[in-house]
Amino acid sequence: MKLVTTVHSPKASLRSGLVALLALLAALVLTVPAATAQEGRVKAWGSNSNLALGDDAATTSRLTPAAVPGITPSDITALTAGHEHSLALLSNGTVESWGRNSEGQLGIGTVAHQAVAATVSNLTGVRAVSAGTLHNLALLQDGTVRSWGYNNAGQLGDNTVTQRTTPVTVSGLTNVEAVAAGGYFSLALMSDGTVKAWGANNAGQLGDGTTTNRSTPVTVSGLSGVRAIAAGGNHSLALLSDGTVKAWGYNASGQLGDNTTTNRSTPVTVLGLTAVRAVAGATNGNHSLALLSDGTVKGWGANTSGQLGDGTTTDRPTPVTMDGVSNVRSLAAGGSHSLTLTREGQVKSVGANGSGQLGDGTTATRTNVVTPVSGLSSISLIAAGYAFSVAA
Repeated sequence: MKLVTTVHSPKASLRSGLVALLALLAALVLTVPAATAQEGRVKAWGSNSNLALGDDAATTSRLTPAAVPGITPSDITALTAGHEHSLALLSNGTVESWGRNSEGQLGIGTVAHQAVAATVSNLTGVRAVSAGTLHNLALLQDGTVRSWGYNNAGQLGDNTVTQRTTPVTVSGLTNVEAVAAGGYFSLALMSDGTVKAWGANNAGQLGDGTTTNRSTPVTVSGLSGVRAIAAGGNHSLALLSDGTVKAWGYNASGQLGDNTTTNRSTPVTVLGLTAVRAVAGATNGNHSLALLSDGTVKGWGANTSGQLGDGTTTDRPTPVTMDGVSNVRSLAAGGSHSLTLTREGQVKSVGANGSGQLGDGTTATRTNVVTPVSGLSSISLIAAGYAFSVAA
């Protein structure tokens, strides 16, 4: 009996080992598709100039959403887009970047464009991010602000006009609650409800009563009780605690909403707006959007591509209602297009579409919001660049 036991025991072990190996391989096979599906949750569409979509394929644009590689989507808490680059804030307080990098706006210590998302250098403890045209801002948990990228007008706020390929500290800022990066200028909302501004000021977009560029923060004149801020190409928006909106800066297209086209170097009231919940300025353009408490959207300013969604291509110096959207929870304004995200997780788009930035499978301009962006559902975050869009 001992001999029989000695002969058959290895065969039993072999069979047992094969069963375990097959079970392991089956588990691996089942796991791979799930990981791949999750990785595809971050989508981008529109112009792929300078790898804006995080897509190193030969194509110059995508007419419908495609996956952005290199990001774990479950970790993303915020998205923001500049002219041809994007940032994703992760739940661990770090930031990923991809796209154009000729001005160091990816913050990775080089000026090489990046098709796959890379981690911004020397940056942790981030709670909010904002992408400008060619520069970025990051608000840290301690209430201070970091900046990097192009700095021709002092928009990095470090008292220089030196381009930075990794983050530097914005001078003299503490107790910051929110940040907004515009064309070539920057805004910070302070804990006391006032606003600081720095960078380009050619159109009065810093709101300090002058048109002098500033390489360190100055206080926006006559503004208090602010609860949110947004920055356009050359204009600024502030949402007040009473639900009204103030604006200042460039106004050639009526983007200040005061029924004029006169530039303003101090804040003026956007006419006809109450019960506003959120605002968005076209960082790479000249239009403005407001989300109302009833889930509808108002727009004003440039409308040459129908980006205000009122069925026309007429610029509007006061707010008009965006047609075809309701139950909206967030907004994004691109160069000449606009995005809305509904509470059901649908993304809708309107405006310029020459590069497919509306994501409807065509390059036809749309002046009315009609259908959701193709192939997207359960979306929680949106961002709009100059001629591309991102969602997660």
